[in-house]
Amino acid sequence: MPIRIMIAEDERLAREELSYLLQQEEDVELLPCATNGRELLEMVDEHEPDVVFLDMKMPELEGAQAARMLAARKPQPLIVFCTAYEAFAVDAFKLNAVDYLLKPTEPKRLVETMQRIRERLVKPKPEPATATAKRSKLLVEENSRLVVIDPATIVYAVREERLVRIITQSDAYSTRMTLTQLADKLSGYDFFRTHKSYLVNLNYVSELEPWFNGAYNLLLKGEAKTRIPVSRTSAKDLLKRLEET
Repeated sequence: MPIRIMIAEDERLAREELSYLLQQEEDVELLPCATNGRELLEMVDEHEPDVVFLDMKMPELEGAQAARMLAARKPQPLIVFCTAYEAFAVDAFKLNAVDYLLKPTEPKRLVETMQRIRERLVKPKPEPATATAKRSKLLVEENSRLVVIDPATIVYAVREERLVRIITQSDAYSTRMTLTQLADKLSGYDFFRTHKSYLVNLNYVSELEPWFNGAYNLLLKGEAKTRIPVSRTSAKDLLKRLEET
């Protein structure tokens, strides 16, 4: 079955560019385009697209407002936001968008977005997660000694070559435990893998700031204002987790 896609964009050149790129995908069926938010709502009812590529800034009804209204409809189309401003990325993810694209659209980024769309269309909704028991103590081997750490005091951990460095509120420890192993041991707590080399306790996060190309930095609480990188692929799940904590 083809993926039925509708573009909602008031700028003709942007519309034509995105249409051309989507036509390169073999499993895409392009539906008529909408040029403003009100028109989009009417056309969604008529054509029932699987996905809407939605401009954030449009006349009559802005993209974010249109997305909220589409979220109440059955069937609900997937949303991909298109914007000229990285600052809108946070809003896009809060609205449960599959992805967001910066204008002008890069062909490589669109390929990544289409892969996300395909995964979302075929992936069943996950079952509600069951609560994981918290460890009251974490035993960490450092050199020739065993250190007992209260998991709640761990601020973050970072992979440094063959070691993982664990930073607590008052100390730092180095262990040969992998970051994945550490994350498993801390699964009952609010830790999140922001990057392949970083595991962060979300209770110590004070701010999330856009960086570039869809990536972010986390600012941690404390005088040092430590910055932790957040990969673009982790950003959406991180925003969801932060809203839940």
